[in-house]
Amino acid sequence: MSDRERLAGYVDVWWEAVDDFTRLLESLPAGDWSTPTDLVGWDVHDCAARTAHLEAVLSGAPEETLGIEAGPHVRTLAQAYTEQGVLARRAASPDELINQIRESATKRRTFLLTDPPDDGAEMPPKTPGDIPWTWQTLLRNRPLDVWMHEQDVRRAIGRPGDLATAPGQHTVDYLLEGVGLVLAKRAAAPPGSTLVVEVDGCAPAAVGIADSGRGGPLPDPPADPTVRLTLDRETFVVLAGGRRSAVDVSVTVSGDPDLAARILEGMAITP
Repeated sequence: MSDRERLAGYVDVWWEAVDDFTRLLESLPAGDWSTPTDLVGWDVHDCAARTAHLEAVLSGAPEETLGIEAGPHVRTLAQAYTEQGVLARRAASPDELINQIRESATKRRTFLLTDPPDDGAEMPPKTPGDIPWTWQTLLRNRPLDVWMHEQDVRRAIGRPGDLATAPGQHTVDYLLEGVGLVLAKRAAAPPGSTLVVEVDGCAPAAVGIADSGRGGPLPDPPADPTVRLTLDRETFVVLAGGRRSAVDVSVTVSGDPDLAARILEGMAITP
């Protein structure tokens, strides 16, 4: 597959994620918009505002420059940047947020279809907060980000769904690529350790630690890994997405219990 084809595929999955999310937001009664989510300090309105902010900026809108105070969910420059967009839209109505997401995404999709990027290693004209992301990183991250916020809203209002859509599969597959980092760095597993993560609807992800101490994928899942984790798709998403901790979910664990505990404690691949 060429770079152009792969990047175009990311655009298609992102566009589906935007459509799914805005359709969900349109269906919400007014009272649901103030429902707290798993994201500390954020309700449903804030998840929509965050998406509106990023889609607007990426489509060419000016950046917000509000002063942000440190807090439980604002500890880094990246978190402060994210919070600026949310606070700037605190007074926006649900319809205004939905319209901004759709209008901004439509503008950006038109640009991407008219002049599609063909080199994933090149730098796009705009990234969130001007972070040095390539086209590959930017376009691959956008479906994940939008779909994760759709799921934040669905859990908050008790309306599960869309777990097996193309954006959902994209996100779970993407997050599964990070379990090698979790095993090697977060859990500090010794050389020779192996981990198999089995998530509903996905091929098992198998990683191991080489003699150098680096973690990497294994060609085939070992029959008797050091640790095996079996969990449903939503549980993996809330763990790997940093939405909930291991004590708040149910995971079937076999193998080394101490190493498994360290893996689960460090499973938040993306905050």
